[in-house]
Amino acid sequence: MQDEFQVGAVASVHGIRGEVKVFPTTDDPAKFKRLKTVMLKTEREQREAKLLSVRFFKNMVIVKFEGIETPEEAQKYKGATLWIGRDQAVPLRKNEYYQADLIGLAVITEEGEELGTLTDVLETGANDVYEVTMQDKSRVLFPAIKDCIREVDPENGRMTVHVMEGLLEAARPSGKGGSSQK
Repeated sequence: MQDEFQVGAVASVHGIRGEVKVFPTTDDPAKFKRLKTVMLKTEREQREAKLLSVRFFKNMVIVKFEGIETPEEAQKYKGATLWIGRDQAVPLRKNEYYQADLIGLAVITEEGEELGTLTDVLETGANDVYEVTMQDKSRVLFPAIKDCIREVDPENGRMTVHVMEGLLEAARPSGKGGSSQK
């Protein structure tokens, strides 16, 4: 399980006061309003950065960090990623999981057969869908519903699934046919 989560990436400088436009990588950009600090990571450095102000513009978050006063100083952080600790993340309810904790889980059938690895979480209107890359590199989509997902155990790196009739026949080799999310 991850101890920290990426919540955004600096896309560009904004204005003349050292503000930056952040592309949010969280499902709810309003979470930025509750953050006091983030870990700002570039290829060269990693530092804690205090958020002085947060506002929203279209699909971006405009952030003012303490100690960054000019556009030139802000430019150094273009492309930087913003991270928070698990302690700053929104608390989960029962049977809820952070996507970052799901990616990479071994997917096992109720009978104990290892199918593959959970490689993506697709958000749909009704429920999430888990993309599993099978051992033969084909991909299978499992709906994140009780009838299909029997147990999620991030601490032990595994997810137990019930394979619904016809589900595995829909598998397709990775990179062939259909569209790719990657």
